[in-house]
Amino acid sequence: MPQLPLVGYGITYSRGGEAFVAKILAQIPKILGAIRREREWLRETQARHQFDLVISDNRYGLKIKGLRSVIITHQLNIITGFGMGADWLVRKLHYRILEKFDECWIVDMKENGGLAGRLSHPPHIPSNARYAGLLSQLSLSFKPAQVQKNSILVLLSGPEPMRGILEEKLLQQAASATEYRFHFVAGDPSGMPRADLPAHITYATHANAHDLAEALSDAQLVICRSGYSTLMDLVVYEKKALLVPTPGQSEQEYLAEYLQMQQIALNRRQTALDLKKDIPEALTYRGFKLAGYQDQLNQLREVIDSELRHSGHR
Repeated sequence: MPQLPLVGYGITYSRGGEAFVAKILAQIPKILGAIRREREWLRETQARHQFDLVISDNRYGLKIKGLRSVIITHQLNIITGFGMGADWLVRKLHYRILEKFDECWIVDMKENGGLAGRLSHPPHIPSNARYAGLLSQLSLSFKPAQVQKNSILVLLSGPEPMRGILEEKLLQQAASATEYRFHFVAGDPSGMPRADLPAHITYATHANAHDLAEALSDAQLVICRSGYSTLMDLVVYEKKALLVPTPGQSEQEYLAEYLQMQQIALNRRQTALDLKKDIPEALTYRGFKLAGYQDQLNQLREVIDSELRHSGHR
């Protein structure tokens, strides 16, 4: 299957949470320019390859006239941090973009607030939208090993410099928490292995899907950001978690707060992290549950099959 490179939006991020939203807003002209280039890229690529259908993940420029296109998202409500009025206005503008696509697939469960709460359950959804269930890179066919007591998996992800700042803080605190065994997956394929770590800490620069599934199945607790893709992976392996949202990233902050309110996982601000106290507390939460997840995978397959039939291919 050919792979066609598509340039990202090139967004840069602040070192502190206070400036996060302001820095994103300042880059709106750059983001709009990237969307225009994305649309032009699709026109040129379509002329060569003649696709029947495009399915894109939050790529707002991948819609051109005459080509059926689906956009995937979990975030219909965008939390701006500037109050409900601003959120309502941004949602209205967001829907205008989403409704240009032939369909909008909401990656969440429809019932009981789903996994994303009000992010994916606004008062009304776009006219072209439907819930498509959850989605994970991990396979349910992987046989989980016995959970290892006091085994902590640290999953690092997200943009720099925040990813690196959290890594250093967690490594420093983990060094003195010798009652646990830590395995760090740094989420940095270009990074260098760490050779200066104590015996109870292991470190990998990154992990493929199989290695990640194995590490998740072993872990008693996962420490990670509250990004939505990571949360869906935690559902597959029914993990307990200590969630550390990226400072200033309102979506992650909301998800961590929402899941703590549901008694699913502990939420901690990055500045307030104290592993000695937070790990025992996180283990008292009920964790993510697999019940119904297979039905969600089946729902997504049904949505895809329906779309392929609509496009005349199966």
